[in-house]
Amino acid sequence: MAGTNLLRMDNVGIVVESLDNAISFFEEIGLKLEGRTTVEGEWAGRVTGLGSQCVEIAMMVTPDGHSRLELSRFLTPPTISDHRTAPVNALGYLRVMFAVEDIDELVSRLLKRGAQLVGEVVQYKNSYRLCYIRGIEGLLIGLAEQLDNK
Repeated sequence: MAGTNLLRMDNVGIVVESLDNAISFFEEIGLKLEGRTTVEGEWAGRVTGLGSQCVEIAMMVTPDGHSRLELSRFLTPPTISDHRTAPVNALGYLRVMFAVEDIDELVSRLLKRGAQLVGEVVQYKNSYRLCYIRGIEGLLIGLAEQLDNK
């Protein structure tokens, strides 16, 4: 049977300029810092294809413990391109979506921290209220609040 090797999705990686600012922003959303370290050496470069590298990494975890973001800041080699402000219809990995409670309150808090609403908070049928924001460093983040269908 196809796909039987897959156990789970482990994490999504995001490269940032400031690890401290990114950690603080994702903590505001509700993720917790699980660990922080520096990864360097020839073995790491063999994985990434970058050769000798030095990368600061912070692992953020959602409250349920099932989903993680790996935030990375490259010390060497330096970053060579920037996709953070790509429009919503750009090709490639684009955004991470978080299931949240009280989307209006969270958006209000994030706007005070410099985030920008991409469009507007929209209700889809009687199921969800959702929006996209540009968070820290222009990262595209989706927020979705499941509505109580009572």
